[in-house]
Amino acid sequence: MSMYGRDPWGGPLEICHDSATDDDRSRNLDLDRAALSRTLDETQQSWLLAGPGDQGRKKKRYVDLGCLLVSRKLFLWTLGLLLAAAALAGIAAGIAKAVPRHQAPPAPLDQFTLALRKALMFFNAQKSGKLPKHNNVPWRGDSCLKDGRSDQTSRRDLSGGYYDGGSAVKFNFASAFSMTLLSWSVIEYNAKYEAAGELGHVRDTIKWGADYLLKTFNSTARSIDRLVAQVGGAAMSEGPSQPNDHYCWMRPEDIDYPRPVTECHTCPDLGAEMAAALAAASIVFRDNRAYSHKLLHGATTVWDFARKGGSRQTYSVPRSDAAKFYNSTAYWDEYIWGGSWMYLATGNSSYLQFATDTKLAKNAHIYSRPPNYGVFSWDNKLPGAQVLLSRLRLFLSPGYPYEEMLRTYHNQTSIIMCSYLPNFRSFNRTKGGLIQLNHGQPQPLQYVVNAAFPASLFSDYLEAADTPGWYCGPHFYSIEVLRSFARTQMEYILGKNPLKMSYVVGHGKHYPKRVHHRGASIPKKKGVHPGCKGGWTWRDTKKPNPHIIVGAMVAGPDRHDGFKDVRRNRNYTEPTLAGNAGLVAALVALSGEGHGVDKNTMFSAVPPMFPSPPPPPAPWKP
Repeated sequence: MSMYGRDPWGGPLEICHDSATDDDRSRNLDLDRAALSRTLDETQQSWLLAGPGDQGRKKKRYVDLGCLLVSRKLFLWTLGLLLAAAALAGIAAGIAKAVPRHQAPPAPLDQFTLALRKALMFFNAQKSGKLPKHNNVPWRGDSCLKDGRSDQTSRRDLSGGYYDGGSAVKFNFASAFSMTLLSWSVIEYNAKYEAAGELGHVRDTIKWGADYLLKTFNSTARSIDRLVAQVGGAAMSEGPSQPNDHYCWMRPEDIDYPRPVTECHTCPDLGAEMAAALAAASIVFRDNRAYSHKLLHGATTVWDFARKGGSRQTYSVPRSDAAKFYNSTAYWDEYIWGGSWMYLATGNSSYLQFATDTKLAKNAHIYSRPPNYGVFSWDNKLPGAQVLLSRLRLFLSPGYPYEEMLRTYHNQTSIIMCSYLPNFRSFNRTKGGLIQLNHGQPQPLQYVVNAAFPASLFSDYLEAADTPGWYCGPHFYSIEVLRSFARTQMEYILGKNPLKMSYVVGHGKHYPKRVHHRGASIPKKKGVHPGCKGGWTWRDTKKPNPHIIVGAMVAGPDRHDGFKDVRRNRNYTEPTLAGNAGLVAALVALSGEGHGVDKNTMFSAVPPMFPSPPPPPAPWKP
């Protein structure tokens, strides 16, 4: 028997009699209670709560994200929008990159950096021999390719190197000093050269000079008995029996006469200077191990030649061409200079012992005050050597047995720096402010740049050693005073003078136009080769030179700030290799915004130093 009623959930309710026993009902009741006590998820609840019209609808699908249950449709829409936004962002970024940007122009270069770039170009104009493809001096060409081979005594290839000044003579004493100075500046200011974009240029310049110096003696041998001191003739008198490089006014490319070679057999000054040049260059090219070793071997060979016993005399014998242009007054200063560089390049302490020998220092007149005291030049290397050895004391402090002599060199360097300051009146100055280091003699600028460089260098040494200044007697001066001296002297040379004249050709708007230089003063015409006297017309004309010898620093003004732009007067208008080497060194020291030297590269070959204890004091005697 059954009864029918209405189910409150909307369906028919059927009540029927079943034959289940009480035990069965009890067990089913327990199961129903367990089912009712279980928690249902959202989907199950939706099934229970669905009305009668919901049974035919499509069920929603969900995506389980672990901590979140999301509708599948919403998830797909969100993901699509994100992908579309990423694609639009990529397209926008691509368009932005493709559109040209208007970047702010770089900051203008300072005047010292601009002048540095030009000053290095002078060495390109002075190159002899087979020129490289990218020499960048259009009016120059291959020249003097037969140097050395046409000489009966030499019979070796001496092509290459640099012409010294306005003529085609190659003076190796001045050339070696120039290469030493350039190498020194690169070792100290490598980063500044790189910032100016001139590091490769100056390294090529040094290598060109060093390669030629290696030709001037048997650089592969362990011992030699001669050096080439000069290539070319420099007789000054007109009407010689044979053409020479001073009597003739010709482009180097047109020289067709034989050029003599001058050798020396006892010339410690030249040998020591060449050793310094090759040793310093070996530090510059330490990244090229084979070439650096080649330079160092040559330096050792020529140093041993310079130190050879027996009769010694300077390379510039009386009445020689060298005595007229680059007369060497002694060789003791070259010994200290060369020995210092040999120590820095090799780390061999015997060179340092030699350079700090008290007898050598006495022979070099370190304790006296000769007229050229403190004047660093191709003839007097002592001021430069003392700055170099002061560096060693400031940064390494070798201690005993070197300390006493190094302290003396350091004190002497401080005195020299004091002499550059206007308060001490060691040197006169022109009304325009140019220091007269050569005591009013002609060609002053080469000495001025050779003072500005060590002054800047010494101030950077003191700063690197955390020393704010130095003493001149009882008075203390800051390093900025020394930098100001170097800066004002270089500004004078670059145009801040009474004549508003830049003495560096091509720098500024007003500079010398009639430079005493054969190659720059004669037009380059195809098929036209003026003879020995054919160029005299160009020598004597008042017209400006047809070629601008960019970067050449001329000899400079007189002691009254006057200057004559006259080609025939070499005391005003002739540039020289040594002068421009000092110019480059001084400019790079002052270039850029910051200061500072490379403290470590100079000592790359120097082993760790362990000072020996000083000897015990003598026993007390009553």
